[in-house]
Amino acid sequence: MHSGQFIAFEGGEGAGKSTQSQLLAALLRSRGNTVVLTREPGGTPAAEAMRKIVLDPRFEGLDARAEALLFAASRGDHVTQIIRPALARGDTVITDRYLDSSVAYQGIARELGVDTVRNLSLWATRDLVPDLTIVLDIDPQLGLSRLNNPDRLEAEPLAWHRRVRDGFVELAAAAPQRYLVLAADASVEDLAESIAARVDALTVSE
Repeated sequence: MHSGQFIAFEGGEGAGKSTQSQLLAALLRSRGNTVVLTREPGGTPAAEAMRKIVLDPRFEGLDARAEALLFAASRGDHVTQIIRPALARGDTVITDRYLDSSVAYQGIARELGVDTVRNLSLWATRDLVPDLTIVLDIDPQLGLSRLNNPDRLEAEPLAWHRRVRDGFVELAAAAPQRYLVLAADASVEDLAESIAARVDALTVSE
């Protein structure tokens, strides 16, 4: 149990997760909330170093299991050093990607198995899951067209990214009370309004 709120943004490449996470953080801060805005992989020096490995195009062909382990390792350090302490203080934590990205990318698209990858991250984080996960759903062809200088994962074939998209949709459908799924091709303003409304409802329910 924790006293703060934990909100994760998920979705495919080019969905606008960074933009919407920043807008939500700014809104909550304007209301007087203390917000920790972070990202995965990353958030700590060790996790940022692992980010460079998993995203660097020079490591094309990295073993899928090694990839999953690196994401879980970076997540474990991120949670221990950044997320749990912030939640214990009563802060709101907003992260650009979290556990569901590993399940969608490695568990489903890499075909390592949903339960295998989920359990690996749950073990690494001591079972920490978000209070709310916001999935920005985008057609992969549109999302990829928004990118410049794609990293190792962004450069995967379109069919692979379609499997990732399907993975996020399936995860949200399995636990709708913990997810908000929005079409990412809506305007930035409309998306931000819908997200703020759901976060307000989450606060009221607590």
